[in-house]
Amino acid sequence: MQNLSPTLTVMVNAARKAARGLQRDFGEVENLQVSMKGPGDFVSSADLKAEKILREELQKARPGYGMLLEETGAIEGSDKSHRWIVDPLDGTTNFLHGIPQFAISIGLERQGQMVAGVVYNPVSDEMFIAEKGRGSFLNNRRLRVANRRDINQAVVCTGIPHMGRGNHPQALAELAAVMPHVAGIRRTGSAALDLSYVAAGRFDGFWESDLAPWDMAAGLIILREAGGFATDITGGEQIFKTKSVIATNDMLARPLLDLIRKGRRSAPTAS
Repeated sequence: MQNLSPTLTVMVNAARKAARGLQRDFGEVENLQVSMKGPGDFVSSADLKAEKILREELQKARPGYGMLLEETGAIEGSDKSHRWIVDPLDGTTNFLHGIPQFAISIGLERQGQMVAGVVYNPVSDEMFIAEKGRGSFLNNRRLRVANRRDINQAVVCTGIPHMGRGNHPQALAELAAVMPHVAGIRRTGSAALDLSYVAAGRFDGFWESDLAPWDMAAGLIILREAGGFATDITGGEQIFKTKSVIATNDMLARPLLDLIRKGRRSAPTAS
């Protein structure tokens, strides 16, 4: 990739350096040290090594910036207006099962707004990048969201809660509401890549609940700079606060949101 800004150069170089270890370990998952973080949620030695590299590289380049990392948590910086939001391995379960659908995700937040993002899949060597006001790119190709207007022709993706995570009845009700009205539904296991795929026009929409900021931060700026539209699952702007997102183009946003709301209203309430 050419003509990167200094900020994106730092982010891309950090992602590529961290990716080398993930590439070595991928396909040899039986040799990894894996510990349980919770039911169905894993952390591997590869995950921790990648985060350490990202933290060191980003701190070296921008020593005053704060950080929010999946494994380490929050690190305060002297520069209170900037914060890196980092997931060293989004799609850990895929990684540990030899499924080549995972990514390094690095977002930069300035005064509460996402201003730059990098999502990198080391297996496919696909580097999604964006900077506020400068567009989104996949390697050297400019990205635009798909321009479909009819929800019936749309392929959408979502996250499906698993053991110990999320509201299963609510997720099933949302799926039941959406399924009859779309051309297809996919579940990939990486929210960062899902958002990037919507930006690239591969998916027409994406929705998920129970997400952390590091799952979405980089993907959101990549989506928006590709002409995409994102809200929380209520249609509001509190994506990080509600831990939820609906992402699509501006023409499908309302019909997709309406279907998900319909599903939520029909979901059984917890007793």
